[in-house]
Amino acid sequence: MSHVPVVIAGGGTVGLAAAVFLGQHGVRSLVVERRERPSIHPRALGISPRTLEFFREAGLREDLARVAVRSAQPWRAEARTVAEIDRGTARQPKPPAGLDFSPESPSGHYPQNRLDSALLPAARERGATVEFGVEVTEVAQDRDSVAVTLSDGRVVHADYLIGADGVNSTVRRKLDITTTGPGEIGPTNMNILFDADLVAHFGSMPVMTQIDHPDAPGVLLAVGEQRWALHVQLPPGETTMPDRHCADVMRTAIGADVPARLVSAIPWRATVRMADEFRSGRSFLVGDAARSVSPLGAFGLNTGVADAHNLAWKLAAVLRGEAGDGLLDTYHTERHAIAELVTRQALLRLDNPRLHWDSDAVAERAAAGVWNAPMVTMGYRYASAAVIDPVLALPSTEDVAAALDGAPGSRMPHLWIAPGVSTLDLNDSRFAVLAGPRGEDWCEAARKTAAAMEFDLRAACLNDAAAAAVHIGDRGAILVRPDGFIAWRTDAAADTGVLTEVVDTLLSRNDSHGRG
Repeated sequence: MSHVPVVIAGGGTVGLAAAVFLGQHGVRSLVVERRERPSIHPRALGISPRTLEFFREAGLREDLARVAVRSAQPWRAEARTVAEIDRGTARQPKPPAGLDFSPESPSGHYPQNRLDSALLPAARERGATVEFGVEVTEVAQDRDSVAVTLSDGRVVHADYLIGADGVNSTVRRKLDITTTGPGEIGPTNMNILFDADLVAHFGSMPVMTQIDHPDAPGVLLAVGEQRWALHVQLPPGETTMPDRHCADVMRTAIGADVPARLVSAIPWRATVRMADEFRSGRSFLVGDAARSVSPLGAFGLNTGVADAHNLAWKLAAVLRGEAGDGLLDTYHTERHAIAELVTRQALLRLDNPRLHWDSDAVAERAAAGVWNAPMVTMGYRYASAAVIDPVLALPSTEDVAAALDGAPGSRMPHLWIAPGVSTLDLNDSRFAVLAGPRGEDWCEAARKTAAAMEFDLRAACLNDAAAAAVHIGDRGAILVRPDGFIAWRTDAAADTGVLTEVVDTLLSRNDSHGRG
């Protein structure tokens, strides 16, 4: 393969997600991953409803349902050992304010390795070539293309390159992109992966348990029907732990004579670092290559997948000749600002983790500047050239439903409008004009604009409830981007000329530097 539209360096979750999203928009990609095979270690566990929305949009709902872990219950415990968990006080998590904020209501949880097992075939089915045991070693780019040298000696020419190759990104280094942040923080931890049928032995098991035993202090996570990950801190100065010691710690944390088998153990350390630029010419950084955050809050993976989702439709629009190069600049503008927000929120949680877990700590969160977790992953807003008159002021940092109010720059709010059909489905991964209940004139303007511009522009009239949620009245309209964010809102009478001008502006169609 001497030429491909997009090369993706890194075949972890974010790289595979990028390949899926590009394929959804009809763009082929080559994914190269330095590891010989997908990792069995789940490096992340908390998948947000917004991330599940992305995968639902890509047609992966049933695929994810098949890999979800349902053996552990969605509650959190603290105990000296697993044997000493007080199941009588188990409490289901309190839903966030604005209960019906997403069409996704997960009935399980999704360890990162389980996600990868669904994303890998999905990427290939959508036109991606995925190769393991190969990595990017050199990058050279000019105005027209990127030359990517691989570790097996091949040179692949691509229109664009995506660096999804992790915290120590080779792509970032080869592009000479500088970073900001303290780097590695806190102690070294061991991720001890083991098999044990704890549910059969103890009954109900929480998805997360804080183990307080002095010889095995750490966090136990359910990552499979009988597979668990125990994260324990190493003593100062130590960088790893022998397998024999890992097995001892594992048995201590269980606290009972339960058959258990050590599968693997790897050291890790939290890293806080952000690239100063997410774009360099025809190359882009996503996921941990763009920014890495402390793990408390589970924001890292979710933010990385959102990076890929934001970038994919923009690359596709430029590759199809529908947009100018300026649209790609909005990737950095939008996602760098969100990376700063997420990093700040993750660090604030390190000082007081209870503010993340305690749904009742509303006043304390407000005093500390901490957003409610769902707000961090789906209540944020964009301000860039791809949004007309963005509104950044949030009515709430606690209530997702209140924050998703139809303001330009916010995500389209979810409302069920038919059995199994959400307002989030109306744009079908394309631009869409969504008008008020009596806004058929705007839908007609959208159809004329689409025909004149030879552009895929969807149109639909909302029902009363949906129109009220986005504040457009009977005859107003909003323009929704392919990623579900609202790009423009109007109460004015339908005007094909105005709509054409808005689309031209949003897509940088007058940009002489586009591919054309």
